[in-house]
Amino acid sequence: MRMKSWLAGVMVLGLVSQTWATEGDGGAYASGGEGTMTGALPPPGMYFLNYDLYYHADSLKGDTGHSLPIDFKLNVFADVMRFVNVTPVEVLGGNWAQHVIVPIMSEDVKMKGAGSDHDFGLGDIIVDPFIIGWHKPPFHWIVGVDTYLPTGKYHGSSLANLGRNYWTIEPVAAVTYLNEGGQELSAKLMYDFNTENPETDYLSGEEFHTDFAALQHVNDWAFGLGGYYYYQTTDDQLHGVTVLGGNQGRQIALGPQVSYEVNHMSFVLSWDHEFDTKNRPQGDALWFKFVMPL
Repeated sequence: MRMKSWLAGVMVLGLVSQTWATEGDGGAYASGGEGTMTGALPPPGMYFLNYDLYYHADSLKGDTGHSLPIDFKLNVFADVMRFVNVTPVEVLGGNWAQHVIVPIMSEDVKMKGAGSDHDFGLGDIIVDPFIIGWHKPPFHWIVGVDTYLPTGKYHGSSLANLGRNYWTIEPVAAVTYLNEGGQELSAKLMYDFNTENPETDYLSGEEFHTDFAALQHVNDWAFGLGGYYYYQTTDDQLHGVTVLGGNQGRQIALGPQVSYEVNHMSFVLSWDHEFDTKNRPQGDALWFKFVMPL
């Protein structure tokens, strides 16, 4: 496989802080950030990735999936810098790698009856010192455990929060199938364990979510469909007691994805439209990603 195909694959593990401001209505990971070649670790070396996200939502979905009667708008802009180091050291037959992710965010929230709020600055930093990637064409796969650090600004009474104010431990497994005809199937599976927010005594439930993509590679281009699926598996708790209804979130998103690779650089553009949502905002996310070796 050529170097440029590996560059798309370096986008494998965690991303940016959740694009919603209240506990129980979303997790630490911003779904949809990964797609093409997500299971393929690149050759040994240093890599820089930059993710740009615009997310807009104007609907809040309740436990039944219907829109709540609330005048609501959310806009999030994020620029995420990610540094990946792939070593020549082999562990269990795969290459050992590490990464650190630093998100800078701007968030605007408007809600009738609650007012409006805005914040800008550092989000929750993500680290993983032990990533392992294997290759056995046409399959490529990666495992790791991302840790979300509570570095983003947080105030329990604010509508707009850049951080979650708690730790999240996220085991990750990603796989890519790419055959000689250029047909690709990729998926990244994650499961989140959250700690309690010390300011509010709120414990968000455990969460399963996956990003996925199906694409056709044609020379330097790849075209296809991507998206994500989110399913909260356990109830939220407040002061050690399950909140009314559990506040378990659900969501699916689908949209087009295209990538272009040139001069050892990779560019990926994707759009995700959310639907079948429960206990979360529902909207659209536009991602643009740039990857290059250092």
